[in-house]
Amino acid sequence: MLDRLTKGLPRRWRVTIDWLLTIVGAIVIVLAVKQWVVNPYRIPSSSMEPTLLCARPADGCTASFSDRILACRFCLRLHAPRRSEILVFQTPPLARARCGLGGVYVKRVIGLPGETWEERAGRVYIDGRPLSEPYVNADGRDTRTIAPVRIARSSYFMMGDNRTDSCDSRSWGTVPRGSLIGNVFATYWPPQRIAIR
Repeated sequence: MLDRLTKGLPRRWRVTIDWLLTIVGAIVIVLAVKQWVVNPYRIPSSSMEPTLLCARPADGCTASFSDRILACRFCLRLHAPRRSEILVFQTPPLARARCGLGGVYVKRVIGLPGETWEERAGRVYIDGRPLSEPYVNADGRDTRTIAPVRIARSSYFMMGDNRTDSCDSRSWGTVPRGSLIGNVFATYWPPQRIAIR
């Protein structure tokens, strides 16, 4: 097809047009993959430590390099978010005001639509039963007690694994399904932290 369109042009022009179309095509593919399939993110704070690390000298960070993760953008179209999955989502407006950060957040799904979430002396309860949370270290657990919260339909209660240093749904409420971007399925940087989640 390209040969027919560029027939009669000097070879230099045909090669240039071929290269330009190849480069534009590659850019379109990369943008499409980022928009609808997979997108990379960097962990900027200590709220998900020790599961996902951020770099010193930021407050509470323990690593030399921040973890770089991949989020599957289409996975949430295939299934509803599940408890304990790590998700990337748009920052709720109240979170910007209370945490001072905008953009996207990375947190763990703790409470599902229709459930009742509460915290008693740093332990999470779902519908009155204690939640097993092996991803929370003892030194990362706070001692707060927060009254029960009923989670609305199509909303999710999100928390960081480092409870002492996580501005999460306890501060700014639940996250609507429409604000969810994707599931974190891999850490791809730094090399010693490469993992499938």
